[in-house]
Amino acid sequence: MSTSKPRIVDAHQHFYNFERVPYYWPTPDEPELYRSFHPEELEPLLRDNGIDETVIVQADHSDNETDYLLEVAEANAWVAGVVGWVDLLHPDAAARRLEALSERPKFKGVRHLIHDEQDPDWILQPAALESLALLADHGYTYDVVAVLPRHLEHVCTLAERLPQLRLVIDHLAKPPIRERRMEPWATLIREAAAYPNVYAKVSGLNTAADPQTWAGEDLKPYIEHALTCFGAERLMFGSDWPVANLAGDYRKVWTETNRALAGLSEAERRAILGETAVRFYRLG
Repeated sequence: MSTSKPRIVDAHQHFYNFERVPYYWPTPDEPELYRSFHPEELEPLLRDNGIDETVIVQADHSDNETDYLLEVAEANAWVAGVVGWVDLLHPDAAARRLEALSERPKFKGVRHLIHDEQDPDWILQPAALESLALLADHGYTYDVVAVLPRHLEHVCTLAERLPQLRLVIDHLAKPPIRERRMEPWATLIREAAAYPNVYAKVSGLNTAADPQTWAGEDLKPYIEHALTCFGAERLMFGSDWPVANLAGDYRKVWTETNRALAGLSEAERRAILGETAVRFYRLG
């Protein structure tokens, strides 16, 4: 058995720089978030909670933001990877952009905020599928934002059509924790997990729960179901900071997630809290 210190990775966090990027969200309606969040604010939170590395995830549909996130990553050793944005609807442009990004080792994958598109089937457009195939060719990953059941249904389609593409479902597809329901989420997660190239993030669950009263016990049934479906080797922790501040803060998310994982074996905990993210995103 290895006695090396486990590598603890926050596989889902954001930075906002309103001086550089004209984000369409957050807006003034979210006063807790409507400002810039820089690495200097996150670094002490990581240190205080024992987090070694992070993966920054895109929050804007622009090359500009991706370039900014890569600059942040390259200036901060504790940022292990960046999930950026590429224009999936223009495969030729996507191919050129991916070729350029291949020179930036901390670029690991792509996300598109499909839940903000009017068409719930946006990701199944032929052009988008062609661009996703390019991601697989380059060894990059795709983060799936699955808010509607329809989005989660598409995970199976993508996994089947693109078996070489590593997919990860952000935030466990936002299960109905606040309503204390399991379906149809539980069935859809089980169906998605049947594909070995599909992973999921134990992240963003606090904002799916009651923002005032949530605790680890509220998250536990949903994490346990995901564990049954995926196994720890395909689950990874993410804080979703600073969006997490809408229902608590970094320390509460870290503490309560660990309480929800308390009954797991050491090997399972090591996987969820770091090893899965290292493998999935191929973090140096």
